[in-house]
Amino acid sequence: MKRFLLFLGLLTIAFTVQAQDTLTVMQYNLLYYGINTDFCTSANNSLEVKDPALRLILDEVKPDIFTVNEISSTITVHQHLLDADLNIDGSTKYMKAAQRPVAYSSICSMLFYNSLKLKLKKQSVAQSVVRDINMYELYYISDDLAQGDTAFVICLVAHLKAGNSSEDEATRKIMVDNTMEYLENGYQSANLLFMGDFNYYTAFEPGFQSMTNYSVPALRFYDPVDRIGSWNNNDSYSDIHTQSTHTSSNGCASTGGMDDRFDFVLISDEIRDGASHVKYIQDSYHAFGQDGNRFNGYINGSPVNSEVTQEMADALYNMSDHLPVVMKLRVDKTLDINEIYHKPFVAEIAPNPVLTTGFKTNLLIKGQISGIITIELFDLRGNRVHAQNQQNASVDQTMALDFGPVSAGIYLLRITGENGFSQVLKVVKIQ
Repeated sequence: MKRFLLFLGLLTIAFTVQAQDTLTVMQYNLLYYGINTDFCTSANNSLEVKDPALRLILDEVKPDIFTVNEISSTITVHQHLLDADLNIDGSTKYMKAAQRPVAYSSICSMLFYNSLKLKLKKQSVAQSVVRDINMYELYYISDDLAQGDTAFVICLVAHLKAGNSSEDEATRKIMVDNTMEYLENGYQSANLLFMGDFNYYTAFEPGFQSMTNYSVPALRFYDPVDRIGSWNNNDSYSDIHTQSTHTSSNGCASTGGMDDRFDFVLISDEIRDGASHVKYIQDSYHAFGQDGNRFNGYINGSPVNSEVTQEMADALYNMSDHLPVVMKLRVDKTLDINEIYHKPFVAEIAPNPVLTTGFKTNLLIKGQISGIITIELFDLRGNRVHAQNQQNASVDQTMALDFGPVSAGIYLLRITGENGFSQVLKVVKIQ
């Protein structure tokens, strides 16, 4: 069955014109990343511990849109995260937004994005009470971009006031109301994501109600998993709790175990319904690493986490006292073919059909890819009939392929680079 599903996936890629793409969205509170306070110090919250953990998490999720809270407001720290945790192993595809603060805060929010799929059109500050709520307008690099048509995704990234007093609730509502009023000016039909660490204990807080029941219906936000309720210390919501990954104190991380849903990605009705080229993929929203068995417990404790490996659970514990929230969006657009040349490689077969005995032909690699290339050949039953690894370190090269004697027919050739980028080609063999 697994072999058949693999083959079906390859067949779909090779025989159809790709008219859709998927964007992976990830929102994460990084717990004072790159900043020392009197409680989060270089001893209990060092980047030497956080970076390896974050690299492991990012490598697993592979976000196209990565928004964060509680990162230092220092630009060099943003660049450090980009270089040390995102653009690794020779990759250069991730870019970051600019740091343009209005409110003064030692911690801020930030956006990182996959520049092979997205470009940042502009950014602004929707409101600046307590902390800035940043707005980032991204657009998809579509094949009809030259004609002025593409898909936009607008990210509102917020870190609302913490605390459970009535004054804290009132401040959260002010921050949200300011943002909603800002959106009234030209964003009522936009693909919007409202994301971040909201610090809500219940969906009935005034601030959350402003998000979901705003006076302008076109600007109301929706919970992708539709789990509205009183989340705090309620085991009915244990599968979506995002804080805290710790039960004991190290002086920096919050304690108490997993019993709060502080972290969210809310969607506009345009994304919910797919009205403007972007649609939420059903059942893709989850708190990464949350298996539902963590209520008042810690993320890497007993019972063994059934959602992720022990290594990943340890990384989530070491990285932050929050879990990241992950979801996927479908984009009903085709990536611009010109942008493909910014990818590591584009492959083609020539000649094709193959006329020579023994299936000898040429594989052309356009672009730069260093390291090992894996080449696999599948027949139409999904059987892998040949596989080989080849060292590749040059630009625009041609490699001669010899897969040995195979019968006449149609085959699928998959070429995979070390960084995970792959391409599938249809090859016809004529005896």
